[in-house]
Amino acid sequence: MSEPTATLEESRTEMTELLLPNDTNNLGRALGGAVLHWMDICGAIAAMRFSNRQCVTASMDHVDFISPIDLGEVAVMEAYVFNVGRTSVDVKVDVHAENPKTDELRKTTTSFLTFVALDDDGKPTPVPRLACETDEEEELRAEAVAARADQLESVIERME
Repeated sequence: MSEPTATLEESRTEMTELLLPNDTNNLGRALGGAVLHWMDICGAIAAMRFSNRQCVTASMDHVDFISPIDLGEVAVMEAYVFNVGRTSVDVKVDVHAENPKTDELRKTTTSFLTFVALDDDGKPTPVPRLACETDEEEELRAEAVAARADQLESVIERME
């Protein structure tokens, strides 16, 4: 019997949030904590779609906020599974700010999150193997693996 598989495409998730005053700082820009919250939710949905299981956050890699999201803009979170372990699912989450008046889109942050799939008793449970059915999916996976390695190397260099 072959191991169950799921595709990168099956995990793809897009989520949007209109930036309203409750999620802004005194400069009218998104609170970092709000953006992290949205990233966690979007990543969890991608992990759950992939594994067909409840998933909990195990870790979030380093996050740099490279561009603000301003009051009235739309925060666009995009996530997909790019790697798996026995019970863990690695998800890349990209965040962009969209100006709804001009359709301009700019990158604001990216991070890599790891989730653990749980069975009905709340115990870690195996996840499907990742299948990339198209060249585009394989390219996205390879880019995410390389970007995560680069990011981790950069963090190690900062700590030295």
